[in-house]
Amino acid sequence: MTRKDAAHRRLAGRLVIATHNPGKLKEMRELLTPYGIDAVSAGDLGLVEPVENGTTFKENARIKASAAAKASGLPAFADDSGLTVDALDGDPGIYSARWAGPEKDFRRAMQIVEDKLRERGARARSQRTAHFVSALCRAARRVSATIPCSCPPAIPAPSAR
Repeated sequence: MTRKDAAHRRLAGRLVIATHNPGKLKEMRELLTPYGIDAVSAGDLGLVEPVENGTTFKENARIKASAAAKASGLPAFADDSGLTVDALDGDPGIYSARWAGPEKDFRRAMQIVEDKLRERGARARSQRTAHFVSALCRAARRVSATIPCSCPPAIPAPSAR
């Protein structure tokens, strides 16, 4: 089997989703169950959340997938994602969840984005462009695939009051 064949072989059986978020696990199970994949979370297995000290979404996804695969002995899948706002030089980026605080209050995070955009005078729609970025990684004994993805939303311009 070539390296390319190994990276594209079908998954089956048990797969660790490198998350402690029950909502994310539910979504992944809905996507994977029809393909015969039994998704279990890192949280359900009692795995420790690794320190996400990468400087990119891709690095952080790799850190999570590799840690879960190593700790569980099972293949693992992880993602890392967030919002990058052009007028904020890519912030919050890999820190999107941190902007939401320990309560994971993404309304709070979006308020911080809005406040920072206003501080920079970014009021027109053309000044409020952003991308939702996600990197996905699958790991077994070693990392076998990391895929970056990006979706371009815009942050709505403030309404006239």
